[in-house]
Amino acid sequence: MDGGGAGGAEGELTAQETALYDRQIRVWGVDAQKRLSKAHVLVCGMNGTTIEFCKNIVLAGVGSLSLMDDHVVTEDDLNANFLIPPDESIYGGRSRADVCCESLIDFNPMVRVSVEKGDPSLIDGEFLDKFDIVVLSRASLKTKLFINENCRKRSKHIAFYTIDCKDSCGEIFVDLQKHSYVQKKPGGATEQQELTYPSLQEAISVPWNNLPKKTSKLYFAMRVLEDYELSEGRSPGETTLSDIHAVLARRKDMCDKMSLNESRIPTTLVERLLAAGKKEHPPVCAILGGILGQEVIKSISCKGDPVKNFFYFDVADGKGVIEDIPPPSAN
Repeated sequence: MDGGGAGGAEGELTAQETALYDRQIRVWGVDAQKRLSKAHVLVCGMNGTTIEFCKNIVLAGVGSLSLMDDHVVTEDDLNANFLIPPDESIYGGRSRADVCCESLIDFNPMVRVSVEKGDPSLIDGEFLDKFDIVVLSRASLKTKLFINENCRKRSKHIAFYTIDCKDSCGEIFVDLQKHSYVQKKPGGATEQQELTYPSLQEAISVPWNNLPKKTSKLYFAMRVLEDYELSEGRSPGETTLSDIHAVLARRKDMCDKMSLNESRIPTTLVERLLAAGKKEHPPVCAILGGILGQEVIKSISCKGDPVKNFFYFDVADGKGVIEDIPPPSAN
């Protein structure tokens, strides 16, 4: 299924696009809107966070959006995914991607939204060449590393993001490789900037005792949970409170190896992540999806300081935190 799509002469906005996007063009300019209208985005994993992101970039006027999630819709999906109508006669027996695609088309008929069938863990590099942005959610660490590595191997520049919500908290990872952008200075002046990003593998390989003492507790807790799931062959969200003792043992092993005090990863936080399972808190999904939408638009438009390279949000303190985790060689 697919629908929508628009575009005038090469590089130019149509009169219809200019009228529809008039308000945001006033905010970020015609050039940024042109770049957005030519961008192609792939989202793997349709859940509460990614549907918020999809809604935002479809309304903003992205060129095309492709959805990949072959999982059949279940009643549990209705808790945080507002793109799935609460009517089994509509969603019954259909994939998440298919149902979400049908809903997103109605948000902005000028954007082409389509479904890509397949397993993200089997995506090859040639397939990725169709996209400028790849977003991955609720995927195993193995799949995240595999797709991130493939994005980096391509001759074209492909920005890579992961986004995950664990009930009341969440994480976003960003890899823009080498990214040039325009930064606004006080007084209205602008200056060209360039950032170099580490891969996900590089970012999570940094020795913990080399990181600043103020590094988010969520960064460490998510690494422990990821490591445990990887070693046990678990899919994200399958580890629960019944595994608490094994996960805490993994925390101790990793902290001992990395010379980090276990108190930096509070047991109460680990318990919250395990209790969450696959649950997502819709307000947190809206925050994370909004941040990711903003970051992708900044990446495409090359305007504004992008997140480098982790973002965390936790309802417990209501704060959003950016963590710049450099590759090991940069320490």
